[in-house]
Amino acid sequence: MSVITDIESIMSTTQRIRTRRLGRTNLDLSELGFGTVPVGNMYQPIDDTQAHGALQAAFDAGINFFDTAPFYGYGLSERRVGDILRGRSGFILSTKVGRLLDPAPQIKDASDRRGFCSSFPFEPRFDYSYEGVMRSYEDSLQRLGLAHIDILLIHDIGALTHGDRHREMFEQLTGGGLRALEELRSAGDITAIGVGVNEVAVCLELMRCARLDLILLAGRYTLLEQAPLDEFFPLCRQDGVQVIVGGPYNSGILATGTRAGASLHYNYAAAPQEIAARVRELEGFCDRHNVPLPAAALQFPLAHPQVVSVIPGLESSDRVAETVRLYNTRIPPEFWDALRSAGLLRADAPLPGTPAPA
Repeated sequence: MSVITDIESIMSTTQRIRTRRLGRTNLDLSELGFGTVPVGNMYQPIDDTQAHGALQAAFDAGINFFDTAPFYGYGLSERRVGDILRGRSGFILSTKVGRLLDPAPQIKDASDRRGFCSSFPFEPRFDYSYEGVMRSYEDSLQRLGLAHIDILLIHDIGALTHGDRHREMFEQLTGGGLRALEELRSAGDITAIGVGVNEVAVCLELMRCARLDLILLAGRYTLLEQAPLDEFFPLCRQDGVQVIVGGPYNSGILATGTRAGASLHYNYAAAPQEIAARVRELEGFCDRHNVPLPAAALQFPLAHPQVVSVIPGLESSDRVAETVRLYNTRIPPEFWDALRSAGLLRADAPLPGTPAPA
């Protein structure tokens, strides 16, 4: 598909990407957002032309929410996002705090470092202190080349990332980092604060000691995982905390399925046999109802009333066009009913196009 044809295809669906209000704020996020991990060169390098083309195509398609972080490519993702959004209006931007980037002159090429193939000569260092959060915010403004950031998220706090150092990092956050975020929000420098993680436990812990506006939860509420229905979503509803779902494809297996012949990835690792078997069951129902598996994976989280946006990682204009098509794919109610009847979705999981369970 040519670039011109690709953009024309995206533009034809521009008005079909709906928005949802982010809780107590005045921010209306597009239901389909842009996860910028891939434009930070995760797992493979892409050039500026491809990265900028993906971001431009998303903006042209009506995607108004872009999520980035200093960690993504060690500043590369923020730089590329800023290059496209600078001078525009009508977008909502989130970035993250919790890591500072220290100069690393020994970095000379784009060799893989912690999953990112970036030549940006910086090394990340965790810092959730008051001073660390304030510096991270200022550094992000500089990398983005923007005067305003809408949302700041506490990045990768929790035992999943920090292991035995979790308590130390959490106390650093509660001892100063949260105060920095609340000051920035109160002053109007940012509109909303939240957390961006891959685990539920630390979200529950944070909601007990902070007034969060949102949680970006990656990979935990998908066609394969619905445990957040037990405690997480009810507490979010009680506290007025909205949810953005990242990683709707569980690191790829719900995007590619099991039949492509490639390695199967689930949660950043090789997919266990039981997960592959469950995906094969899902593929069978998709075949019978003529539903693309990634369309179901993309649309399922949006059925939950606490979810305001789902943000797959996007790395090219072609992928943006395909994702917009998947978002707009009509999925018959019978498909969702069949998954529930087969025990592939929990009985209390809200389904697209149907009332939420009582």
